[in-house]
Order: sequence, then C-alpha cells, then structure tokens
Amino acid sequence: MNFGSHPGQPGNLTAVPKADQPTLTQPGAPRPTRIRPKTLHELAELTGPLGTRVPDGPTAPVTGITHDSRAVRPGDLYAALPGARFHGADFAAQAAAAGAVAVLTDPAGTERAAATGLPVLTVDDPRARMGELAAAVYDQPGDGLLRVGITGTSGKTTTAYLVEGGLRAARDGGTGLIGTVETRIGDERIKSERTTPEATDLQALFAVMRERGVESVVMEVSSHALVLGRVDGAVFDVAVFNNLSPEHMEFHAGMEDYFQAKAQLFTPRRSRLGVVNLDDAYGRRLVGEATVPLVTFSAEGRLDADWRAEDVEAGPHGSTFTVLGPKGERVDATAPLPGPFNVANTLAAITALAAAGLDPQTAADGIAAVPGVPGRLERVDAGQPYLAVVDYAHKTDAVELMLRALRKTTRGRIHAVLGCGGDRDTTKRGPMGAAVARLADTAVLTSDNPRSEDPLAILAAMLNGACEVPERQRGHVIVEPDRAAAVAAAVARAEPGDIVVVAGKGHEQGQDIAGEVRPFDDREVLRAAIEKDRQAL
Repeated sequence: MNFGSHPGQPGNLTAVPKADQPTLTQPGAPRPTRIRPKTLHELAELTGPLGTRVPDGPTAPVTGITHDSRAVRPGDLYAALPGARFHGADFAAQAAAAGAVAVLTDPAGTERAAATGLPVLTVDDPRARMGELAAAVYDQPGDGLLRVGITGTSGKTTTAYLVEGGLRAARDGGTGLIGTVETRIGDERIKSERTTPEATDLQALFAVMRERGVESVVMEVSSHALVLGRVDGAVFDVAVFNNLSPEHMEFHAGMEDYFQAKAQLFTPRRSRLGVVNLDDAYGRRLVGEATVPLVTFSAEGRLDADWRAEDVEAGPHGSTFTVLGPKGERVDATAPLPGPFNVANTLAAITALAAAGLDPQTAADGIAAVPGVPGRLERVDAGQPYLAVVDYAHKTDAVELMLRALRKTTRGRIHAVLGCGGDRDTTKRGPMGAAVARLADTAVLTSDNPRSEDPLAILAAMLNGACEVPERQRGHVIVEPDRAAAVAAAVARAEPGDIVVVAGKGHEQGQDIAGEVRPFDDREVLRAAIEKDRQAL
C-alpha cells in the first residue's frame, strides 16, 4: 500500500522546503533581473487622478515592487498598505533606507510617506491597484504563461500537483507551481507563506518563471486571495472549481459570501475559461452564474457533464477509471492517491488540461505518474506492521471523506489523531469531533495550532461534539492536549493490519502556540513515536 513516495525516491516531487529556507518576502527570494525599468510618470498614469507627489523632472527608475518593507530592494516601489494594527507608511523610512525609490499609499499614509523625501503615489485603495502596478513593473509577465488557477474548499493542493504532473508530461517547457505547500520554479522549491501570494510577489514570480523558461504554471487561488486582490493583474487561461463546504467562516460572513468570493474567479476579469464540478451543488449553481465559458466534469458519471468518469476501480494505492469526453474521447486514467475524492481531483486535472488544449491521454499518463502530494495521505514507514499516514484534512467533510476512504483499505482498526486550530472558524469544532469519534475506532482529540486560544477550550468543543455521537456508534475517545503525546497514544493502540492517521496539519512544520511557532512536523513525530514503540516491544 503506497499513499506517497518514500524519502529519497528518484524523481520524488513530494519533498517540502525546510522551515529555514527563504520565503517569497525574505532576502534571497527570487526576483526577475531582465525587465525594462519604469519611470514613476509611467506608473502614475495607472494610479489615477487622486494625487501624486512626483517631481516633474527625471526620477529614479523603478525596477521592482513590494508590499513588505523588510523585502525592499534598491529600485523598488514600496506599497504602504493600511493594516489592522499598523499602517505600512509607518515603515516607509525603513523602506527608503533599503533603497525604495517611491511609495504607493492611501491618503492616510501620504504625509508619513512624504516625510521620507521619496515621491509618493496616492490612491484611495492601494491594495486594489497593487496587482496592476506589479504587472506593469514586471512587463506583464503572465502573458506568456499558460496559467491554471484552482479554487474550492477541498482538494486544491492535490489537484494542483496533479495538473503540474500532467503539464510536465504534455508540454515541453518548464512548469511552475504555487500553493499551500510550496512554490516551485522548475525544480527550485521555495517555502510558501500562504496559499496564494500577495500580488507583488505573484507578479515577481511570474517574471522569474518567464526568465527561467517556464511556460506553464498552476496555482491555488484562495477565497482570501480573491477578496484581497492577490490575483489582481492576472487572468487565468483555465480556472477550476472543485467544491464548496463550510470553511473560513471567521473571514466570510457566511456560505453565500464564501461562494461569491470563489465565483469571482469565473469572471472575465479573472479567467478566460472555467472548469466546474457538477457533482457539487455550488458547482451546479456556478454553471448558471459564471460569466466565462465553462467546461464541466463529474466523477459520479453525470450524463450532463462534458467530461465524466466511468468504470471506477478503487484500490489501496489509488483508483483506475475511464474518462469520457464531449467528442467521444476515451482516456485511461489513474488517480495516484486513494479515495473517491481523489478520483474527482484527478478528473478535474484531466479536464482542465484538456480544456487548455493538451492531449488528455498524455496529460492523464503524467498525472498517474505523480509520486504523491506532501501531507495528503502521505505514508510514514518505520518498519511497522500497520499503515501510518499523515493528512491535511482539517474540515469536517474532509475528515469524513478521508476516514471513509481509509476504512475501505483495511479490515483492522483506525486510530485517528485530530485537533482544531485556534482563532479560526469555531463552528466546525463540534462537528469535527463528532466525525472522528463516529468514523474512527480510536479518536485522539488533541491540539492543532491553538494560536492565541486556550487549547483546552478548543478541545472541550470537540469533545462536546464527540459526546453527541451515540455510544454504540462512537469509537474510543481520548483527550490529550499535547500533540506529540496524542500521536504516541494512537501508535500505542495500533496492531498489525490497523491504520494510524494523524490529521489536520499535513505538510506543516510548526505548531503555533500563544504567538510562538514551535518546530513540529507530524511526519517526524509519527515516525519517532513508531520507532520508540517498536523499541519498547
């Protein structure tokens, strides 16, 4: 049974950048080197008539743009944005000292920015102009790239890796990937700070990719990115909608607000063509509301879908199936990860690549060869006589789908470790506790990233949900606030033929507790617990 590649496997694409590697906003992060310097007068024409403090004569050329004063390099335009606690203009002097040649800000930040002596471009909403300006600074870098954007609640990361595998097989040029786990330019890996980078970093990435011969890029597009303008200045050739379920309710006013945020991607401002999952109720709604041409898919075999799956054969390593296309195409496909949701992710990737004009069978073959996705049913093997995996599932429906998929692969018991993050959607804690108690034989409730919240309060909410499951339908529930101890507790109960799954954090390499991010990798902790347990036998 293989849910992921083993460390050191030739061609392994599941490695994750180390925690101490540069991120996009740190010194050493890639920046383009071959762009035409822009004058402030050129850029001022894009900012509108609100007000500028640009000298009439020559000004220093602009060769870059950033919203982070710590990442300013000589020649940069510094975008000083209003924030929850500070205004970016408070750091304009720091940006000037680092070599910034001008500041973009709002009326509230103008005087502070002007105090540096730098020229100032003033607009009502600098964040809304930042993407357009970044694209202009870097010579419209995305125009020469085939860009595929993926949105939805679950499966964005997996689908992105699958699309990238298909691109590698079906196109001669280099590929790029931008998402939750990592950013990849060809074979270079950069640690991701968030699912979708800020607009300044995104356009710089596109420019670097262009310089390095990348011709295709796939990226995850979060609802935050759409609302906050992180993908402004980018128009995707193909936009993919996987599904929608409750998530980020601390950010969105409700499911309607969440849907409307995602739906932005399927407008001419954001994309040229949409690929939509007809098996999802919100996907069916999107078909009637999107304002770009659409191609649809169905892993459940709906006859009204353009692309659909049939003859699905599920197995412990993944699934095989046939894809039927709108023009009579028949494609032999393999989902390289187990579970029906990964059939849907694989079909989404094949449909997207076919919609982009690539040969669907070649794309499907490339997808089948993807060795794994970091933190997504990723196997940890320390010689134990049972399966141990780490998964990123951190939403109720994702937890349920993951546990049901694992149940089909074993006659033994499932021992699951799960927590809920702090300072995030509180409404999912009870349902997640209920889901793991109902679907696992052992449910170890523990801490995830409690952040500023009391871990015990989070666990109390999860336990309340677990206790609502009737006793005869409920597995053995253990509450252990210490995550490492929780993993060890699950391992201690495992017998040959069982499954241990540590869920919620996946690829993450830190645990956020009371404002401090402590080193913590579920894969390493799980491996260590298995090795210690075996030594004790």
